[in-house]
Amino acid sequence: MADWKERLGMVYSTNPDFTYDYGEEQEAETLAPEKQNLRVWRDTKGRGGKVATIVRGFEGSSEDLEELGRTLKRGCGVGGSVKEGEIIIQGDHRDRVTALLIQKGYARTKKV
Repeated sequence: MADWKERLGMVYSTNPDFTYDYGEEQEAETLAPEKQNLRVWRDTKGRGGKVATIVRGFEGSSEDLEELGRTLKRGCGVGGSVKEGEIIIQGDHRDRVTALLIQKGYARTKKV
């Protein structure tokens, strides 16, 4: 296995029971939709004056966040992305996104 590049800078160990820890974090388990505290924002910063709808506060795995992002983009009929734990939807769709989230069981969703 060619994992030597990941171990650069490691000091040699004489302990026969030593196992190298790669520092991989375990993915957070996704909370149930009714326990999620989601916030829906309208934002224009860093987008050249264009409006975007941002969903923050999702607690769970990145795969579940990606799936929720796809569902919201499809429901609004627009583009967007999922970055750094946020779902970004192009345009001002706060009302539609909030309605879709509540319909999917995210009852603690709030427009900010």
